[in-house]
Amino acid sequence: MLRFIAFRLALIPVVAFGVITILFVIFKSVPGDEATMVAGATATQAEIDQIRIQLGLDRPLFTQYAAHMGRLATGDLGYSSTFRGNPLPHILDRVPATLALMAASILLTVLIGIPAGVAAAASQGRWPDLVISSVVIGLLAIPNFWLGMVLITVLSVELNWLPSFGAAGPLSLIMPTIALSARLIALVARMTRGVVIEEMRKDYVRTARAKGLSAKATLSRHVLRNALIPTVTVIGLQAGYLLGGSVVVERLFAWPGIGDLLLAGINVRDYTLVQGIAVLFVAGFLLINLVVEILYVFINPRMRYV
Repeated sequence: MLRFIAFRLALIPVVAFGVITILFVIFKSVPGDEATMVAGATATQAEIDQIRIQLGLDRPLFTQYAAHMGRLATGDLGYSSTFRGNPLPHILDRVPATLALMAASILLTVLIGIPAGVAAAASQGRWPDLVISSVVIGLLAIPNFWLGMVLITVLSVELNWLPSFGAAGPLSLIMPTIALSARLIALVARMTRGVVIEEMRKDYVRTARAKGLSAKATLSRHVLRNALIPTVTVIGLQAGYLLGGSVVVERLFAWPGIGDLLLAGINVRDYTLVQGIAVLFVAGFLLINLVVEILYVFINPRMRYV
C-alpha cells in the first residue's frame, strides 16, 4: 500500500508538468498581447515595449518556457496583472473557502444520496422508489445556477432566512452547498439504486436469505458494502469536478473561493493567475482519486495494491 501511495504521489508532479506545458502553449497561441493587458488601455507603445522586456516576452518562445518552468520550481507563478506580482499567496488564501464548500457538498451528498438510493432499491417498483426516482430526474435536469437563483429569491429575498452572498458565517454556506450538491445527490442516488438492485440479484444474497438472514441484515451486512465501491468512485470523481465546477456557484453567491478568482482572472485575461489555479485543480483532482483508491481497501479488505 505504501509503495502504491508513494508511486501515485510521484505522478502528481509529472502530470502537473504536462498540464503546465499544455497551458503554456495554449496561452501563447491565444490572440492578444499580455504586455498590453498589463500596461492598460492608456499606455503608450513605448511603455508596452518596456513591459514586454520586463516580462521577457521579447525572448524566443523556448527561452520563455524554460524561464517559466524555472520560476515554477521556486513557487513563483510569474507576474499576475491582477495582483501585480506572484499570485500564489492570493490563490492559497482562497483555498479554505473552496474546500469548505466542497466538503459540505460531499457530506450532504453522502448523508442524502446513499440512503435515498438504498431506500429506492429496497422498495423497487413501489411508491417510495417512484417518488425518489422522480426527484432524482428533476434534480438532474435543474442547472445549479438556476437552483441557486431560486434559493436566493425564496430563502433570502422573500423569507430573509439566509444571507444571499459572501462568507459571513455557517449560514452563508447553506445555499451554495445545496446548489452545488443537488445534481451530485441525484447522481449518487441513481448509481446506488442501480448497484444495490444488481447486487440483490446475485447468488450470495439468495444464499444468505436461505440461511435465515433477514432482508434488512442482508442489505446492511453484505449488499451495501459491495455496492459502495462504484458509489464511492462516482463521489470521488464528482468531488474532483467540484473544484472546478464551483465557478458559477461561487460567483453567484459571491463566495470567496478559487472558482470566483478563476472567473475574475479569465475576465481580465490574467493568464498567470488562470494557469496557477488550473494546476492547483489538477493536483487536487489527483489527490482525491488517490483517497478514493485508498478507501476501496477499507470498504473491501480483499482488495490489495502492490
